[in-house]
Amino acid sequence: MSEIELSYCVVNTSQRELLLRGLDAIARERETLPFSSEVLVLENGSRDGSAEAARAHAAVDEVIALGERRGKSANDSELLRRARGRFALLLNEDSELRPGATLALHGALLKRADAALAGARLLRPEGREQASAWRFPTPLSALAGALLLHRRLVVQSTGERTREVDWCQSAALLVRREAAAAVGYLDGDFFVYSDEVDFARRLRDAGWRSLWVPEAVAVHHEQLSTDLIGEPRIVELARGRELYMRKHHGLAARLAVRLLTAWPYALRALAALVLPGHSPQRYWRHVTATLRPRRGEGLREAAARYNRDACSEAPP
Repeated sequence: MSEIELSYCVVNTSQRELLLRGLDAIARERETLPFSSEVLVLENGSRDGSAEAARAHAAVDEVIALGERRGKSANDSELLRRARGRFALLLNEDSELRPGATLALHGALLKRADAALAGARLLRPEGREQASAWRFPTPLSALAGALLLHRRLVVQSTGERTREVDWCQSAALLVRREAAAAVGYLDGDFFVYSDEVDFARRLRDAGWRSLWVPEAVAVHHEQLSTDLIGEPRIVELARGRELYMRKHHGLAARLAVRLLTAWPYALRALAALVLPGHSPQRYWRHVTATLRPRRGEGLREAAARYNRDACSEAPP
C-alpha cells in the first residue's frame, strides 16, 4: 500500500477554524480507506495562523504556504500538479466531509472509466441541500433562468442515484489526475468563479464525463457567502461567466446570456423594494455587473491590494 491512491487537496484562505474542522473530517475519512492517501494544504497567503495550525495537524502531510494571495484556479492547479495520488479530492477549507464521502466518490470514478470528475452532494450547515451540479451556461440555460425555471431545467443535482451531469461545484470534487493533466489543469485566467465550469467543459470536449454522486455528502459552510453582497464578489462572478462564454461561445451567445442573466436579477431588485430583509442595491449591482462585466473592482484586485498591504506591513 505504499503507492498513493488518493490525495486530499485543500485550499485555505484566512479561515483557520473552518480549516481545522475540515481536516478533522479528513482524518476520520482516512481511517476508513482501504488504500493509501495523503493530505496537502495550500495556505493562500493568510495571516491568521492557518499555516502553523495545518502543519501541527496530525492528518496533514504537506503544507504549501504562499507568500501572497492567489486565485482559486491557480491554487487548485498547483495542488493537482503536486499531488501523488491517482485521484485528487479538491476541497475548500469550508467543506466538511461526511463519513463515507471519499469512498463514494472514489467508487463512482472506478466504475466509470470515462469519467474525470465526481462531485459530492452539498449540504448547508443547517442541513438544507445546496445545488451543486448544473448544465453548462448557454443561451438556452440562461433563458430558463430568465423564465424562473432555473431549478427545474438547469440544476442537475437531483435524485438519489449517481448521474452524469455537465459540471459540479468544486467545493468537494474528485479529479482523475491523468485527465486533468491532459487538458492542462484549470485555467489561471479565471481568478475564481466559473473556473470549474471551464475545467469540466474542456474535459468534456476531450471525451471525459462528470458525475454527481449523492451518496457522497459534504457540509459546505460557505464562509464566503456573507460577502456575496460585496462589490468584488459580484464583479468577479460576472467576469468569470463572461470569460467562460468568451472561450466557448460566439459574440451573439455572449450578449444573449448577459441580457437573459441580468433579467431575473432585475426582477429580484424590484421585488426587494417591498420585501423585508432584501437589498435592491445588491441585486441591481448584479444587473450592472452582468451587463458590463469589465467594469468595477473584482476579487483579483482585492487580492492584489491585500498583498500590497501585507508587503508594507512586513518588517524590513
